[in-house]
Amino acid sequence: MKVAVDAMGGDNAPQVVVEGVKRARDEFSDLEFILFGDQEQIKQYLDNDERITIMHTTTQILGTDEPMKAIRQKKDSSMVLAAQAVKDGQADAMTSLGNSGALLAAGIFIIGRLKNISRPALMPTMPIIAGDHGFVLLDAGANAEVKVDYLKQWAIMASFYASEVEEITNPRVALLNNGSEFDKGDRLHQEAYQQLSQLEGINFVGNVEADNVLQGSADVIVTDGFTGNAVLKSIEGTAKLVVSELKNALLNNGLKAKLGAALAKPALINIKDTFDVSKYGGAVLMGVKAPVVKSHGSSDARTVYYALVQLRMMYNKRMLDKVIQYFDQEHK
Repeated sequence: MKVAVDAMGGDNAPQVVVEGVKRARDEFSDLEFILFGDQEQIKQYLDNDERITIMHTTTQILGTDEPMKAIRQKKDSSMVLAAQAVKDGQADAMTSLGNSGALLAAGIFIIGRLKNISRPALMPTMPIIAGDHGFVLLDAGANAEVKVDYLKQWAIMASFYASEVEEITNPRVALLNNGSEFDKGDRLHQEAYQQLSQLEGINFVGNVEADNVLQGSADVIVTDGFTGNAVLKSIEGTAKLVVSELKNALLNNGLKAKLGAALAKPALINIKDTFDVSKYGGAVLMGVKAPVVKSHGSSDARTVYYALVQLRMMYNKRMLDKVIQYFDQEHK
């Protein structure tokens, strides 16, 4: 498998990107990489170039760039060249820590949308309180407004991902709503509930409310991109705040609190590990013709590594082939 890597995307590029790539390269002998970016900067962190090729460019898409304008005008940027390599068959998958909107546009308009898929969606994996795997949430920001057909397609694609990549047997699919009853929500959510409950090939378990998403009540949660992004940011922000406040309370309130912190350290580490989303990699751009993963701009090398593991699993499990086969059969 050959992965096209936008080496210049993100807050700490190219260092964390190169370090993550090196770890994946050293661990998996079946992976090769094409790094797109400034050759001189990349080489500072690359001790050897085994199974790593550098494609030099000094142009990059910034976080402040307007996405569509950027991919049209910065055709020699590291992100656009990486996407073009996938389109041309020079690479099998792509990853970036860069501008989310630009990567979404590059995925749709350069790599291309899957046949029979109306709208691609961003799908991160989120933690649950107890369990050895998280749940996937989509859409997390690509489509502010949705149709019922979008939700159905996302439920199907995410079910394949949960089954093949996460290795969850008969993954449970839920619709994010403002109540658990079948008649909750607006007309769109009521119709979506009915159609999802009748959809063959998925294990639909009904509505889930936002206060239950971390309880492990579903393996796949579908919603519109506006709501999904708000839920995602709320979870991330709350987790950071709770951990920070707990740390301050234990370390800045005298000797007894510090002794308590020492005794509670194993439990605190478990809490931190629960909310550590780095181990899940990044958000998958579901609905395009090749595996594409977007990691947060502030990601470290560990997150980059796990994103590459994620891409490798998607590719080796032939997940997209199974999605394509499903929708081809449905539209016959």
